[in-house]
Parts: sequence; C-alpha cells; structure tokens
Amino acid sequence: MYFCIRMENLNFIASQLIKWYKKNQRDLPWRNIQDPYKIWVSEIILQQTRVVQGLEYYNRFTGRFPDVKSLAEADEQEVLKYWQGLGYYSRARNLHFAAKTIMNEYNGEFPKDYNKVLKLKGIGGYTAAAITSFAWDMPYPVVDGNVFRFLSRLFAVDEPIDTGKGKKDFTKLAGGLMDKSHAGLFNQAIMEFGALQCIPASPDCSACPFEIVCLAHAWHSIAHYPVKSHKTKTKDLYFYYFHIHDSDSLYINRRSEKGIWQNLFEFPLIESEEPLDFEQLSRTAQFREWFQGENTDFKLIIENRKHVLSHRVLYASFYEVALEKLPETPDKFTKIKSGEIDNYPVHRLMQYYLEEKLNT
Repeated sequence: MYFCIRMENLNFIASQLIKWYKKNQRDLPWRNIQDPYKIWVSEIILQQTRVVQGLEYYNRFTGRFPDVKSLAEADEQEVLKYWQGLGYYSRARNLHFAAKTIMNEYNGEFPKDYNKVLKLKGIGGYTAAAITSFAWDMPYPVVDGNVFRFLSRLFAVDEPIDTGKGKKDFTKLAGGLMDKSHAGLFNQAIMEFGALQCIPASPDCSACPFEIVCLAHAWHSIAHYPVKSHKTKTKDLYFYYFHIHDSDSLYINRRSEKGIWQNLFEFPLIESEEPLDFEQLSRTAQFREWFQGENTDFKLIIENRKHVLSHRVLYASFYEVALEKLPETPDKFTKIKSGEIDNYPVHRLMQYYLEEKLNT
C-alpha cells in the first residue's frame, strides 16, 4: 500500500535513515571525527571525485598538511602538486587562501560559527553545513547530489535542482526532515543513503526502507528524478603540445591565465577551436616562431586524447621533438632538467602523457 508522506511521517524518515546508516555506513577516516579542518578537506575532495579515488588523495594531502597551520605556511606550488590528479585546481588554491585567512583572522582556530565559515574563500552553503554539523552538530542541512536524488524521488519533487529556487526548496525540505538533536548524524546518513542505496541508475528499491512511502517508486517514475532545467553547453577545444627536449633538458611553461589550470605547468602549447592536421599546425604563427629554420623531426605520441571538463571538451595531441641540444630558452618557457619534471604540479593531460612515456 502506498500513501502520501505527511508531516507525522517525517520522524519516521529521519529515524529510518539513521537506523540504516548505523548498519551500512562505510568506515572512512573523516567519519566520527570532530576536526573541522579534516572534514573541510574531505568535503572539498569528495565534491569532485568518488570516495574510492578520493580516499587516496585525502590521505596524501592530510599526511603532508595535517592542520590549518601547515597548509597556510606551504608554498602554493607544493599545494598544487599534492592536489595533482584531482582537477579543479581553483579549489586547492581556495583551500590554501582560506587556511591563511584562518591563521591571520582567527589565530589559527577554525571559526565555530556557520556564517564565518561561509565567508571563507571557496566555501559555499553545502560545505559550511557539512563542517558545522559534522564537527559541532549544528542543525544546518547538507544538500548534495545524493540528497537531491533521494528527496526528489521520495517526495516526487518536479522542481529542477539546478535553479536557485530548487536548491532553496530542497534545503528547506532536508531541514524539515532533520533530527536537530543529531544533526551531524542525520546529515551523514542522508548523504550515505543517496550514495549507496538510492543510486542514480537501477536502485534496488526492494531493499529500501522507504519503498512503501516513496512516491517516485509508487508512480514507476524513478528514472525521472531528479529534474534538471537545462544541460550545460560545452565547447570543443583542440590542444597541441610539444615535448621539446634534448638528452638532458626540456621546456615547460606555467599557465598564467585565470582558469582551473592556473599556475600549473605544461609543455609548449598551441590551442585551436578547430582540429588541425600537421600541415595546418605548421602554418600557425606559434609553430613558425618556435621551429623556424630548424630541420626537426616531430613524433606524434598521443593523438586527440579526450578530456571532459564542466564546460569544455578538450582533445589533446602530444608531439615529441627530440633535439641534439636545446636552443636558448624562449622568454615564455622555462628550461629544466628532464628528471625534475616530477617536482612541478601538472594537470591531468600532462600527467597522462608522462605516465605513457614512462611505460614506453
């Protein structure tokens, strides 16, 4: 028998979530702790990767930067190096900046106030709610993708989750369900339930404690939820990298323009909004400037490696250019010893190329 969820059922939902969580929760290092710094780091990492992958990065990052002080005092280049592979490098820069703010404005003590936490660079409502509820049991509901999915199905909510109104409505709904005497536990439970039980595709509804009260299940419309108003438009870009080296050294360049890869290092690059064959590539101004008058052999190592970002789809090709001796370093490039490349923070495309070279 199915029925609409009324206010008197809200306590039932909260208690069942917590009961399910106590039985099914994963054993993770950022669970059952009250350290706001480590909770903060874990939440930023998990916003961009799954738990299985994020665990390794969390252990590596907190192993080197175990507290706010160590992170604040580190050089940005080292912070980016320890973040390497996670992507969204602006988040690492925001962590670094916010750690300095905590040291300078709060004497190194993480502010125990939701609004002050919210003002730290890179921290939005979700992350502030996670930190304050997990560390101090403050009654601020967390609403991430897992929570959106569970609540939209349970209540058959057609309000799009990618609108201001949708986010506000779902936050209010989650707050109404919350057992405020166990806010941190409730938030952990509802997030874990969405991650493990109410999964995006083909959830096992027969094993769900909310099967008889879930409206989406009753209406056979699980796949319809959550609702989104629009799909993010993406743009294709084509990257052509040149691994220019001799037997001892190579050229790299630090990206100075603002963006997710700002201050990361890469090989000399030619960007294009259209795909270029080698003849077209060789006619570009950059190519002629770098290789003018040189009798050079270009070896294509990787062709059109696809890399998807939130609003860009990149297709990267890598050419190896082996010279007897590197000429004088062009003004925009840095000449380094080949063995020193691991000391520099690089983005995922560069990391992929370097891994490929090591295996050949």
